[in-house]
Amino acid sequence: MKVEFYKHALAEEDVENVGKTLRSLFLTTGPVCAEVERRFAEYTGLAHCVALNSCTAALHLGLLALGIGDGDEVITTPMTFIATATAIAHTGATPVLADIEAATGLIDPKAVEQAITPKTKAILPVHLYGVMADMRALHSIADSHGLHLLEDAAHCIEAERDGIHPGRLSRGACYSFYATKNLTCGEGGALGTCDEEMAHRVRLLRQHGMSKEAANRYHGNYVHWDMLELGWKYNLSDINASLLLSQIERLDAQLALRQHAYDQYVEMLAGIPQITIPSVVGKAAHHLFTIQVPAEDRDNLLHHLGNNAVGTAVNYRAIHTLSWLKKTYNHRPEDFPNALRFGRRTLSLPFYPGIKTEEIEYVSDTLRSYWAN
Repeated sequence: MKVEFYKHALAEEDVENVGKTLRSLFLTTGPVCAEVERRFAEYTGLAHCVALNSCTAALHLGLLALGIGDGDEVITTPMTFIATATAIAHTGATPVLADIEAATGLIDPKAVEQAITPKTKAILPVHLYGVMADMRALHSIADSHGLHLLEDAAHCIEAERDGIHPGRLSRGACYSFYATKNLTCGEGGALGTCDEEMAHRVRLLRQHGMSKEAANRYHGNYVHWDMLELGWKYNLSDINASLLLSQIERLDAQLALRQHAYDQYVEMLAGIPQITIPSVVGKAAHHLFTIQVPAEDRDNLLHHLGNNAVGTAVNYRAIHTLSWLKKTYNHRPEDFPNALRFGRRTLSLPFYPGIKTEEIEYVSDTLRSYWAN
């Protein structure tokens, strides 16, 4: 049996929506993108959604909209994808890492408080694997120190913790619509916020700092535009956006399938003592299914699974051990011991709404056979 690491859950109606866009007037950012922004804002409960070409763009522009720049520090986690830290670096600020909770892999609020300095301007938590960080604790810390709070919700559209959804206790949440995400258009992202001024600034910056986007310039009589500040080319096209239209309506149904697959994995892996599963707090979006295994076995297990036609990934090696970040910010592996250990032990298994029971059973049996042999 071959079990792919990921298969998308696009439906025929999504393909039809792309066809409609290709037969329409607008291919770049236009009416379809605006409709996706409206529907996504409605789903998340946030007043404004700004569609962008990646979550990285959302992180970068979100930080800039908060006034983050040269000489500032932004606290984030070492257990994340590199874009969380590099988005901070692209503003001219310094990413300052705070260690994680050993059981969840999420940023530890106590470590965040210890990392605050006079240069700290913001906290950027990551909702890892679809499980939300402790936003109530982080909001309290940010509030008491006068800091901005922006969320990396690339893994986490549907989740809830302590009655709170992403973006409710912060200035905004940054989402990913990358190929493997719960909501996908291949490449894309968004910033969701209840702050109208922040949304306006991100809209301005996503298209070169221009006062008018194409959809505003070419309807009716021509309208001159101005360049108000230095911006970027970070907009999402209507072609990409059209893939999202119907998927937004299916998010909850797809999450139910993810939850079922998650529960099956937990049941089938329960008898393998070498495997632990990161703790889930609250309602998870279940973007990935990761396990923790002995560090000395992890890479051998990757090869064992691959040799048996099981797709795998590592999400993630602790980013403070990666060459550029380690060299640029003088990190030592032992600086963040929980993240170091977590990153050396983590392994992601095949996981998506359409995965079959027999595939989960095969993956589980393949894992079991490694230690049996």
